[in-house]
Amino acid sequence: MNKLTSQQQVIIDQTREFVKQQLSEAEGGHDWFHIYRVWKTAIKLAKEEQADLFIVNLGALLHDIADAKFHDGNEEIGPQKAEAFLKSLLVEQQVIDHIIHIIRFISFKNRNQNPGSESRELQVIRDADRIDAIGAIGIARAFNYGGYKGRALYDPSIKPNLNKKKEEYKAATEPTINHFYEKLLLLKDMMHTDSAKKMAQQRHQFMEQYLEQFYAEWEGKR
Repeated sequence: MNKLTSQQQVIIDQTREFVKQQLSEAEGGHDWFHIYRVWKTAIKLAKEEQADLFIVNLGALLHDIADAKFHDGNEEIGPQKAEAFLKSLLVEQQVIDHIIHIIRFISFKNRNQNPGSESRELQVIRDADRIDAIGAIGIARAFNYGGYKGRALYDPSIKPNLNKKKEEYKAATEPTINHFYEKLLLLKDMMHTDSAKKMAQQRHQFMEQYLEQFYAEWEGKR
C-alpha cells in the first residue's frame, strides 16, 4: 500500500509527536534525530520497494522507542511501550503485531534470531537503520556512544572480535575503533534493497578512508 488514508496519517502524526517527546533526552546517537533520519530513509526505500507505507512509517518511528542498551538490556520494554501506545490509538492488532515484530528483530545483535521469513517492511526499516549506522553520521554516532560509555578511542593491543555471540556484543567494552570491524564495516553486505545497497557503498568507502586517515594520524604520519 503506497497511499495513506487520512486516518492513517493522523496516527502517524501522533506517533511522531509521541516519539519526539519520549526521546527528548536520549543519547545523541539514539535520539529523535536518529529516528527522523531512519524514518525519512525508510519512506524513500518503501516507495521504491512497494512496501506498506503505513507499517513502514510506524515501524521506523517506533523502532528505537526504548532501546534495550539504555534499559539494562531489557528487550521487552520497547515492544511493550510501542504496543501500549498503538493500542491507545485503536490501531488494529494485526498492524500492532507487525510493528512489534519489526522492533524485536531490527537490531544487528538479533540478526540471527528471526524465525521464518521476513516482511519487506522489516527489511526496508532495517536497511534504513543500518544506513544511519555507517558513513559520516555512523562514525559520529559510534564515537558519541563510545564517549557516553567511557570507552577508549583505540587500543592497538585489543583486537576486534568478529565472532561475538549476542550476549558478548551487548556487554562489549572495547575501544570504539573495534566497533568498525565488529559491525559497521559488515553492514554494506547486509543490505536487502537495491537502493540501500547503493547508499551503503558510498558510505562504506568513506569509513574506509576515515580509518586510513585515523591510523596515519595515530602514528604521526599525517
